[in-house]
Amino acid sequence: MVHLMPSKNFYRWFKEVGYAFLILVFTIVVSIFLGEFAFLKGWEAIYRGFIRFFRITLFLCFPLYLLLPIYSKLGFVFRRMKGVLIRIEGKQELEIHPIKHWLFRPFQGIGIGLLFATKLLGVLQIVTGSTATASLFLPRGQFQLVRLLIVTWMTVLVSVLLSTLWTMDDLGIRYFNRKDYEIKMVGKYVGTLMPTVFGLYGVFSLFDQFSKMQALIYLLQIIVMLYPPFTVFSILHAHFIQRRAENLSKRLFVRRGAVSNEEK
Repeated sequence: MVHLMPSKNFYRWFKEVGYAFLILVFTIVVSIFLGEFAFLKGWEAIYRGFIRFFRITLFLCFPLYLLLPIYSKLGFVFRRMKGVLIRIEGKQELEIHPIKHWLFRPFQGIGIGLLFATKLLGVLQIVTGSTATASLFLPRGQFQLVRLLIVTWMTVLVSVLLSTLWTMDDLGIRYFNRKDYEIKMVGKYVGTLMPTVFGLYGVFSLFDQFSKMQALIYLLQIIVMLYPPFTVFSILHAHFIQRRAENLSKRLFVRRGAVSNEEK
């Protein structure tokens, strides 16, 4: 029985994040055979690919521990508003759903990452003139401290934003207006629609920086590069929320809704 538990856990984790590692290995193999792919070159892709994956994954997942203090602050803010947040048990989604965690949320993260990059690029162009280009954020095969710091800062910012919004969606958070007694789907709108809209805007912004063909090539490589870490981040976020759902709810000071599965 003792030996079955590690085997069972390994199978569960492999089932949940196995697709991400398969795409990572596929990217490395293609880079070796084609000479360059997804900003990896030749045999260097074997170690550079894994280092890049673990670095991005680390800076995406580590900020999850900021959710507890963030939700304490959010609770203070919402208590000063005219309405109140409630948590509807029937609307919680704490389980792993393939389409949601393997497809929808990773692409939300990629899109928002592109949005942050293009907006930051606009600020840099204003500050430094026309010298800043979109290639500043793309890997070039050699170590660059400035690019590393900028990308790390954006990665942490995207992680904090997405994990905060996704948590509201997963916990079934609703906003109850005490003035008109209306329940609004704040968790669903903020946690699902907002990242999707921002993500699409980020993808379209990429086409403003390059020609259509070059933008499509860059977009494909960026998706292949970022999909594995964002998928792992999505899965780990789900497990993080499963274990800390009650604690997060208490910090947010939400009220358990007397509403079941029906929304007014």
